[in-house]
Amino acid sequence: MKIDDVKKLCVIGAGNMGHQISLQCALSGYETVCTDISMEQLNKASSFVEQYLPGRVAKGKLTQEQADRAKANISFTTDLEEAVRDADFVIEAATEKIKIKRELFKKLDELCPPHTILATNSSYIVSSKIADATNRPAKVCNMHFFNPALVMKCVEVVKGPHTSDETAEITMDLSKRLQKVPVLLHKEVYGFLVNRILKVIAEEALFLYETGVASIEDIDSAVVNALGHPIGPFRLLDLTGIDLSYHVGMERYMETMDPAKKPSPTIVEKYVKGEWGQKASKGFYTYDK
Repeated sequence: MKIDDVKKLCVIGAGNMGHQISLQCALSGYETVCTDISMEQLNKASSFVEQYLPGRVAKGKLTQEQADRAKANISFTTDLEEAVRDADFVIEAATEKIKIKRELFKKLDELCPPHTILATNSSYIVSSKIADATNRPAKVCNMHFFNPALVMKCVEVVKGPHTSDETAEITMDLSKRLQKVPVLLHKEVYGFLVNRILKVIAEEALFLYETGVASIEDIDSAVVNALGHPIGPFRLLDLTGIDLSYHVGMERYMETMDPAKKPSPTIVEKYVKGEWGQKASKGFYTYDK
């Protein structure tokens, strides 16, 4: 298969990442199906599209024709079998839990056509932990978008030891056709490129806050105004989701049994309280619903 053979895309998961990836695919001219087990989540995703496209037209970022075409390209369903029946490329954006992803990829392998590439948007779980749940490991890889997916240009494509050169090449080419700037990792490494760097910054920021060195606001301000980052580490944690940070940390701890890999006390406290960041209207900061 070549990139020109990729006509229909399917995105699994209609959450914040999934529905934005879906809309980016539709805006780039691909017939795209977004599927989720939650009708409520799909309704939210559909409402987002209904509001986003007219807003971009009003701001002169899209023509009405482009908006109409994107809307025609995207559809939503809870029926996984229907969603992937004719898919050439599937992007999974479900919960960051290995068990869930393995079960899902096993099902996708059974439902998708033999040629379909199965990519996971996971930001930490390498595809080699998922690929053997399928009968097509050569067609499995990581394709990691950044939040917000409609804005951020970078996509990390990770080539696992099982991933074929063809799969990696098509995933890189598809990323470009989705108007992104892909980077290729020739081997798997925990956290990939960007999150390995961000994790160090976040851990140090949490340490400085927890030990009373400086406030959340001042730490964020220092990183923005001294290092030139667009937002500080605590704003970024709120944006990406404190629940995600918690689950990733717990997965890492369960894998290594190293107490140092556990989420920080502050992350655990925020997770238990349901203060998961922007999605919950409260995290390290408070947000207007």
